[in-house]
Amino acid sequence: MAKTAIVTGAGTGVGKAVAQALVREGWNTVFCGRRLKPLEEAVREAGMGGGIGIAVSCDVGKAEEVDRLFAMAVENFGRVDLLFNNAGMGYKSTPIDEIPVEVWEQVVSVNLTGAFLCARKAFGVMRHQSPLGGRIINNGSVSAYTPRPGSVPYTATKHAITGLTKTLALDGRPFDIACGQIDIGNALTEMAHPMTVGVPQANGTMAAEAVMDVDHVANAVLHMAGLPLDANVLFMTVMATKMPYVGRG
Repeated sequence: MAKTAIVTGAGTGVGKAVAQALVREGWNTVFCGRRLKPLEEAVREAGMGGGIGIAVSCDVGKAEEVDRLFAMAVENFGRVDLLFNNAGMGYKSTPIDEIPVEVWEQVVSVNLTGAFLCARKAFGVMRHQSPLGGRIINNGSVSAYTPRPGSVPYTATKHAITGLTKTLALDGRPFDIACGQIDIGNALTEMAHPMTVGVPQANGTMAAEAVMDVDHVANAVLHMAGLPLDANVLFMTVMATKMPYVGRG
């Protein structure tokens, strides 16, 4: 019997690559995002794998839309075995005193509240389905450990995701719910394209950075998702080997 996955932010970038890889590996996969057209295109591009892909528009920062998302997943496929909590957004490098409060609220709504709402609903479904259990994988980013210059909203939310991951991993034990986090460094997506041209560095300069193919991230998530529920990758960092992350840049 095919397992069921929900991937948020699945219309572009990392989410799209992961959702398509899951379909090709035989997972029935719900492609979730705000804009329906890119989701439908991503489903078509996934082709005919062993799994079925469906597109569902959803603003993960709104509880009622997240409730509908999970209801549709259960209605179509009967259960939820995996949530890839991936939806996220950033903001241009800006000193904290110049960041509009509205930007802070928007980033928190998507990156943190959205992750909470989806994890909350996934936990509830997994806790009560039969057989019980499932897996939640949060997209943390290397910003969950080390900030880029001028990145207060994004970095703060990604540090918070680490706390969410650890707590879910603990609270999920009695219900066979495993939770892990993938921390991605410089996967080449639309969002990361500026890195190939030049982005602010800690020493005040601008520099291009090494990047890697996003398919490496998809393969890493497939590995985490494919483990039995008595095994868990709690944290995995997948990064471009030569990016300025380790050491002093």
